[in-house]
Amino acid sequence: HQVIADENLNVKICCALPGLTTGYGPSHAAIEDIAMMRGVPGLTIVDPCDALDIEQAVPQIAEHKGPVYMRLLRGQVPLVLDEIEGYRFELGKAKLLRDGADVLVISSGLMTMRALEAAGDLAQQKLGVAVLHCPTIKPLDETTIVESVRYKHRLVVVAENHSVVGGLGEAVASTLLRHRVQPAGFQLAGLPDAFLDAGALPTL
Repeated sequence: HQVIADENLNVKICCALPGLTTGYGPSHAAIEDIAMMRGVPGLTIVDPCDALDIEQAVPQIAEHKGPVYMRLLRGQVPLVLDEIEGYRFELGKAKLLRDGADVLVISSGLMTMRALEAAGDLAQQKLGVAVLHCPTIKPLDETTIVESVRYKHRLVVVAENHSVVGGLGEAVASTLLRHRVQPAGFQLAGLPDAFLDAGALPTL
């Protein structure tokens, strides 16, 4: 905040094991990092989904002038977005990975992977689930989000590997409210504002 962002230094911060991806229990679960980083003026925040996202994001982050905070998985990072025809990471842009008339899932990070899996399962039950991937959380692609919700009359679910306080869900809710866009329903799918016992942690 004082040394990097305040002076708009060209520093990139990459932190591993966000949310519940750590194996070290609830004391090491970084479920509030986005909330803290969103409050830092001028700081770009990136939450990539998979290995393809990371591979494409890194050179764009390097070229970006100014501070960036990126969440990273560690070890064997899965690959899922290669199955989405024409997918390319673009800093500051959300991407519609699949369309559907009943539900819109807005997600970031590995929750996009889970959203795609859920959409495939629900398609077998004749439910159309769209998935909008937001790998850049700040600045948020408000134009794409508003266009994906306005006049669609479908439930909006924001899925994030983070606390429901201060993360992508609240950013999306604020965007829709400021643009006077009202979805058919709105649901946050994130971690509760509570310290959880190790046995109570959900599996992502």
